[in-house]
Amino acid sequence: MKTYEIFSSNSEETSEIARRLGKLLEPSDVLLLEGDLGAGKTTFTKGLASGLGIKRNVNSPTFTIIKEYHGRIPLYHMDVYRLEDSFEDLGFDEYFYGDGVTVVEWAQFIEDQLPQSHLSLCIFHVDQNCRRIVFKPTGTRYEVLCKEFFDENPGN
Repeated sequence: MKTYEIFSSNSEETSEIARRLGKLLEPSDVLLLEGDLGAGKTTFTKGLASGLGIKRNVNSPTFTIIKEYHGRIPLYHMDVYRLEDSFEDLGFDEYFYGDGVTVVEWAQFIEDQLPQSHLSLCIFHVDQNCRRIVFKPTGTRYEVLCKEFFDENPGN
């Protein structure tokens, strides 16, 4: 599996990278978002929302598990860290195969319920301001998406 990476020197750049990616997303796309605390997962999700035409303020769904936002395509933002049972049926398939884009934070807690095809995004601290964002596509749809994204953004 080929991986791609891009660097961001501040939160505005992280948001802009995500906004550009958001413009390429389609219904039923699933993104798994990983990263250290404070690495920029929520900033990245806000940028995705902007690329999807969502005007509402996006924040972390830490205590609600799933938040829904509506734009050009709906965004389903999940934080499954607090799930007590990975087999708990919360209707994930309706989100994963529905009419929106699903972003899952802490996806390892529901690994057995994730679609086989998805895009993993890992955000790493390089230093206080710089972040390295690694794209790991799994499946043809996400390989094509990454190629399109990085062909449009060749300097990254």
